[in-house]
Amino acid sequence: MIDICVNLQNSQFGDDQSEILERSAQAGITGILACATDLDMVSANKVLCEYAENEKNWPQLLTTAGVHPHDAQTWKDSDSKRLRELSKHRLVSAIGECGLDFNRNFSEPAAQRRAFQAQIEVASETTLPIFVHDRDSQGEVLHWLTQPIQPLSIIVHCFTGSAEELDNYLNADCYIGITGWLCDEARGGALRELVGLIPDNRIMIETDGPFLRPHNAPENARMFPDTLAALKKYRRRNEPALLPFVLNQLAELRGQSPQELGQLCSANAQRLFGFDTGD
Repeated sequence: MIDICVNLQNSQFGDDQSEILERSAQAGITGILACATDLDMVSANKVLCEYAENEKNWPQLLTTAGVHPHDAQTWKDSDSKRLRELSKHRLVSAIGECGLDFNRNFSEPAAQRRAFQAQIEVASETTLPIFVHDRDSQGEVLHWLTQPIQPLSIIVHCFTGSAEELDNYLNADCYIGITGWLCDEARGGALRELVGLIPDNRIMIETDGPFLRPHNAPENARMFPDTLAALKKYRRRNEPALLPFVLNQLAELRGQSPQELGQLCSANAQRLFGFDTGD
């Protein structure tokens, strides 16, 4: 299995990052896309990805490069050049996480649009996939992605949108990322109705750890006894080793076996991001 989004630089992973990566490999995770939400984080992720190449007990690590809409207020014109340079590294596999988030508006909408459009241009120039965040944009994310300057490939990370939004993204040949949101009975009902509509060659799975812990997973204290993960402060923390719970729920809803679906999702991630195939 390949987890296409883990926020490995998040402070919740600061105390036991190595153990988390070892557990993920033990759970069958062969690859992880480390998500970068600002340009300094790209450099930190690159160091970690390079280190992982010599760690036999870790999955393969690749990274994104970009600025999250929450941090778009920090975007400067010179950041386009910096992003182009960062994206040349052999372990950078996508531009992002970038997009629009009009739910929280931690950055002003105008700043979000400016940063997003600039990163679309870099994705188009580099031909790297673009790793997209869309929350309450009412179709504006797709509008900017389908202008004359557009990325070669698009992955809509953590999709939680409507049937119309899903249809529009699929019509634009986007890939769709599914998280543990699917396992939340209170919030995930609409998504559970839609996941069966995603073609086999367009679906991927992700934890988005440490966020969105799947509700169908046992408590961390039971899953990972005698580890830091069992501590009370980490009881709601998500991590790549919990990806099988997302996979199992998704497979049940799609009428597929977890093994079949896991292979399909991994093949899509290998094709899009360049993860090793194991051949």
